[in-house]
Amino acid sequence: MKNGQCPKCGSKKIYFADDLPLKGGPFGSNTIPVSLTSMAPLDNYVCVDCGLVESYVADKDKLAEITRKWSPVNKDTQEASE
Repeated sequence: MKNGQCPKCGSKKIYFADDLPLKGGPFGSNTIPVSLTSMAPLDNYVCVDCGLVESYVADKDKLAEITRKWSPVNKDTQEASE
């Protein structure tokens, strides 16, 4: 949806909030936990026609941290990229 089109219904009515006050705040309302002490803020995209929501990690440094701390879904993909 980052490209402005919904992959589910094809609509171009996509919205996002880049200035969300609680995005990385103390309550982490728009974040995912990376570890016990680390949270990754999310960018959310919403199709206002069908309601599909896609979330992306906003901080590229958190992606590297996730790679170190989380388990890969497809081990073959992880080994090929190392």
